Amino acid sequence: MAGQSHYTAARPSFDAPVKVLIVVAPYYKDIADNLVAGAQSELDAAGATHEIVEVPGALEVPTAIRIAYRQSNFDGFVALGCVIRGETTHYDTVCNDSSRAIQLLGLEGACIGNGILTVENHQQAAVRADPAEQNKGGGAAAAALHLVALTRRWGRPSSGVGFKPDSILIAGDPDGSKTA
Repeated sequence: MAGQSHYTAARPSFDAPVKVLIVVAPYYKDIADNLVAGAQSELDAAGATHEIVEVPGALEVPTAIRIAYRQSNFDGFVALGCVIRGETTHYDTVCNDSSRAIQLLGLEGACIGNGILTVENHQQAAVRADPAEQNKGGGAAAAALHLVALTRRWGRPSSGVGFKPDSILIAGDPDGSKTA
């Protein structure tokens, strides 16, 4: 709709460094490159560091994020790619399953900005991906940063499970006056 404006929340600021993983499916390379450029610009403006990994398609994006979420030390994730409607129902499967998987990871606590475009044609994708137009890559990065900020704001100190002694008694100290 022409002339419609959208609210954009202020970019969060951070006291400690933020590390973000950009996971991109470059099936439509020109679209993916613009999405990545927008995401990188937003992350750079926030002072976040980032890494980029490529996966074959949109269905692999959430799997790559899950692996990194479980096995690495990223604060947030940016999911990027593009699904353009074709002649079969494969479009619906890819759109629904990638989106649902990303949502489930978010509910587990992963801070993910979803920038996987789901469009009818290449022209719609080009406008949405272009950093000078709708900048959906930058928007996905901003979403991830906002979730990282909320996680840090509401985070709880981690605690171990089970018994944790206040100190360790030193062998040969019968009254427990010496601790390690």
